[in-house]
Amino acid sequence: MIEIIYYVGMAAAAAGLVYELRRDLMMLQQNSYFNNRYRNWLRESGDTTSVWRIVGLAVLLFSLSRFAGGVAGMVLMGTFGMATAIRLGVAKYKKPLVWTARAKRIYGVTAGLSVLLLCAALALLGGFGAESNFYVAASVCTACYCGSHILLLAANMLLRPVERSINRRYINDAADRLRSMPDLKIIGVTGSYGKTSTKHFLHRILSEHFDTLMTPGSYNTTLGVVRTIREMLKPYNEVFIVEMGAKQSGDIREICDIVHPHIGIVTAVGPQHLESFGSIEAVQATKFELVDALPPDGMAFVNDDFEYIASRSVGNVHCERYTCNSAANASWKAGNIVYGADGTSFEVEGPDGYSLKLHTRLLGEANISDLLAAVAVAHSMGVPDDRIRYAVSQIQPVEHRLSIKRTPGGLTIVDDAYNSNPVGSRMAMEVLGGMTGGKRIVVTPGMIELGERQHELNAEFGRNVARNADCAIIVGRYNRDAISEGIDDVKTPALDVHYVDSFADAQALLSKVAAPGDTVLYENDLPDTFK
Repeated sequence: MIEIIYYVGMAAAAAGLVYELRRDLMMLQQNSYFNNRYRNWLRESGDTTSVWRIVGLAVLLFSLSRFAGGVAGMVLMGTFGMATAIRLGVAKYKKPLVWTARAKRIYGVTAGLSVLLLCAALALLGGFGAESNFYVAASVCTACYCGSHILLLAANMLLRPVERSINRRYINDAADRLRSMPDLKIIGVTGSYGKTSTKHFLHRILSEHFDTLMTPGSYNTTLGVVRTIREMLKPYNEVFIVEMGAKQSGDIREICDIVHPHIGIVTAVGPQHLESFGSIEAVQATKFELVDALPPDGMAFVNDDFEYIASRSVGNVHCERYTCNSAANASWKAGNIVYGADGTSFEVEGPDGYSLKLHTRLLGEANISDLLAAVAVAHSMGVPDDRIRYAVSQIQPVEHRLSIKRTPGGLTIVDDAYNSNPVGSRMAMEVLGGMTGGKRIVVTPGMIELGERQHELNAEFGRNVARNADCAIIVGRYNRDAISEGIDDVKTPALDVHYVDSFADAQALLSKVAAPGDTVLYENDLPDTFK
């Protein structure tokens, strides 16, 4: 019987470690496999000193102390390991771990380091019988649980040369494929926000006239672009639209060095990812890496509605500037914007007296701005006006980006959950404010990655909530104080404010406060790395 207790206890402790390493790897993956970003998350989230870590450490210390008998210690470690495995095994995540080849390599090396520690412990402390060895194994598993972050960081660092070698091989293969297609027109799209919508809109319009490929989903990193080229690019494609994201300086330049774009679009420069960039000037410089990489016969299209775009001169390539707000130096303008129940009507004015009246199912100035960029590029590439007009009329909202749908229960859902930024959140709140016929409800955790301006900009968001909503459900604690401060500044007695800890709690509350005819705005949906 005692031998079974030792065996089961060791297996349970090992199971707890297996599940914890998987969760840690998921968080590393959500931080793009960057050790520095993962360390920042550990510091900000307090994960290393969470209740479960502290309990695990207490279990380990007690089991190794002279107060714990062998059986008692083994039962304690086994129970803790089993509780950990069950808790993490049933946990649901917004963005679960994707078992990519890289993830498997990191997990394998992390497991290997754990086994090495176990072998070292057995060599030093084992040899006193099966029960003793089981006890040592359970103790090592519990210790590895407490320090799993260290093991994961070490494995990621050890694999760095391997990953560089693998990535270089993929990059070279992608570059060779592009060189074999010299007539392919490559368009780069970047910006603090708006780049994904602009990419989709441009793809829809250009597909009326060209065989067009775009990077799918959020494949906006170097390896995402490389994967698109290697797996999706066909010899008959005529245009390749490349979304280019960046978390640090040099990221966009790296993509440009592979794809060599001929046309570049900069949709916005704003306070996004300031925690990694450090300053708005660094964001500006990074976004304009796309423009700087264009050849002399290329073209740049930049959004002059943003201060850090309008103030940035472009001398290396012909540059067309666009605006929805009558920016002085813009040659492309969207005017006569009229919102209605069936969408938006507006007029595009371009160089040399060009004019085109359009109607779209989309709402919000941000969408019109992104459409304007797409129309300007399409016109410059020779797409006929009737094809542009038809494509714009058929464009559907990009999923989770200010898209509207109605439920069988009579609710109008405005889904802006993919991401949130100061400009987009203001426009989303204005759309909500324009809704009539029922309560206007916003469900939001606020905005992230705004650096030193995190509190300031979320407070301003709170003021917009107070001006445009009848009911606010604030999710989580990350931005709760800042949003509350902004709401209090406006002093709207009729605003009904609720605070919940999770989106599951928000949904449960929503089922009680929402009624047929109401409008619900989902503004942002933070990943698992934020609470």
